[in-house]
Amino acid sequence: MIELIAHNLAPIMFFSMVLFLLFGYPISFALAANGLLFFFIGVELAPISGGQISLNWNLLQALPERIWGIMRNELFLAIPFFTFMGIVLERSGMAEDLLDTIGQLFGPIRGGLAYAVVIVGALLAATTGVVAASVIAMGLISLPIMLRYNYDRGLATGVIAASGTLAQIIPPSLVLIVLAEQVGQSVGNMYRGALIPALTLTGIYLVYIFVLSIIRPNSMPALPPEARGLGRGGPSLLIMTLVALGSFYASKLWLAQQGVHQSGIWAAVIAILVPMVVAMLDRLLRLNLLSVMTRQVIMVMIPPLALVFLVLGTIFLGIAAPTEGGAMGAVGAIVLAAMKGRLNFSVVQQALESTTRLSSFVMFILIGATVFSLTFYGVNGQIWVKDLLLALPGGELGFLIVVSVIIFFLAFFLDFFELAFVIVPLLVPTARELGIDMVWFGVVLGVVMQTSFLTPPVGFALFYLRSVAARQDYVDPVTQKLIPRVSTIQIYKGAAPFVGLQIIAIGLVIAFPQMVMRYKAPPPPPPAATAPSQAPSAPAPGGGGYGGFGGFGAPAPSGGAPANGGTGGPAAQPAPAAPGAFGSYGGFTPPQPAAEPSAPEAPAPAAPSTGPGGYGGFGGFGAPAPSGN
Repeated sequence: MIELIAHNLAPIMFFSMVLFLLFGYPISFALAANGLLFFFIGVELAPISGGQISLNWNLLQALPERIWGIMRNELFLAIPFFTFMGIVLERSGMAEDLLDTIGQLFGPIRGGLAYAVVIVGALLAATTGVVAASVIAMGLISLPIMLRYNYDRGLATGVIAASGTLAQIIPPSLVLIVLAEQVGQSVGNMYRGALIPALTLTGIYLVYIFVLSIIRPNSMPALPPEARGLGRGGPSLLIMTLVALGSFYASKLWLAQQGVHQSGIWAAVIAILVPMVVAMLDRLLRLNLLSVMTRQVIMVMIPPLALVFLVLGTIFLGIAAPTEGGAMGAVGAIVLAAMKGRLNFSVVQQALESTTRLSSFVMFILIGATVFSLTFYGVNGQIWVKDLLLALPGGELGFLIVVSVIIFFLAFFLDFFELAFVIVPLLVPTARELGIDMVWFGVVLGVVMQTSFLTPPVGFALFYLRSVAARQDYVDPVTQKLIPRVSTIQIYKGAAPFVGLQIIAIGLVIAFPQMVMRYKAPPPPPPAATAPSQAPSAPAPGGGGYGGFGGFGAPAPSGGAPANGGTGGPAAQPAPAAPGAFGSYGGFTPPQPAAEPSAPEAPAPAAPSTGPGGYGGFGGFGAPAPSGN
């Protein structure tokens, strides 16, 4: 019996951890306690495990070093920076301004408020990256307006919850930062890979609303004229849209001709700045060339877009690391809040408290996961999981489908931090074994986690919306009509169609990995090589030796031409009847005076030999040039 336990300690440990979680213990303490408990058991059972358990008491000495390695990981600094940025923006009233302006912009058409919620949800996701903040802000602002003008309750609640979950997958998502660390990829690549799937999902939401507005027009009426205080955009809005698009394409074409790397990002910056400059001049000089709606749209939408470039653009261009981008985003959020006149001590205090709480939560989970993984790997648990997953039918596709289903159900009960730090590391070795691209794998997991946030009855986004939706009937302050309360069943029914849209998005990402593989952008072309070519040696009939490698060229003297390293010598010839021996390594060439070097001579061909030829020696390295002219 004891030997049976020793040989199956990994699955016993895994299911014991699940049992700890079902009892309701905090995830960080459950992981640490489970890891230490099975560490003691594993040390005692190691002698009779037949080599399956490799735990000993000295291994505990590595635990403080591993915890210190987590604490000094600079990548995790991006989490408090982006959290602080999102909370400051949410407190600064940016969501209210965006929803009011874009709602009036799309107000004249059916479903205008639903379009506005999706677009604002995408913008909030790209600036805040926090699901709770997005759902709560849109639930407080948009839901009463949608109910006031007789929007279908299921549609209104569903579109708000679904749009809020876009913060899970649209960069700079905290989910993508953590997943990038767990799958061993850079955050920049993860952001690039997730961009097209995120925009595709946003487009699917918009298409669904458009189709529904045709099939069920009464479920999403247009706003009445009295509710559109900013009027219409008029020709000036169309002209400014065409100016922005023209600026983008013209600048992108010109920058590409100039050989600028990532010309599309710089072109987007120019396209954003041009309308902003025009709107500011129109206001300062009182030219009145733009309508009130046009000027309001530009002044409200450009600052968030500028903040998106400040964060994502600098990361994509390689100017800033994710941590540095998060720090700039936090500073940018403070500046925007100050410009709106809404920066005060209370806002900063609330942002710091929430940021500290979330950062501590993440750090404790990381420490608990480290203790758990130390023991789990010591009992070869990763091998058990890998063998279990490799036995699945269907190869790469079967693995992705099964993992998606597992993550989908686990995310009902576990936060995405818990999934990323506990479950994902167990899946990564199998994904590597199957040859799956790690960025693609991470994006698939991110979209699956987003879907679980929206799925009834335990989706986190639904709970956030339930907390701000009206629980009792109330009188609308504008129309003075009695508005019935929003029931939990209505929220669930409204979310169900968007869960179906999410599943379609998961299928698209799995079926078309090219959506993610666009992150492999071609690098800038390297400078043309100027090193002289060397004529190859003629082959020897009896297996001639390999010629030596040429030396590296020396740095050029001040004002002179670069000096070339020496070439490798010809292959050493072995005795006719014996196998060829390894050639000797070439030595370093002595310093040469600063003079014009002569062209290297091609080595003479090796003479034929009856036995296998020896390997030629490596050529010497070129010596540094003297510091003269």
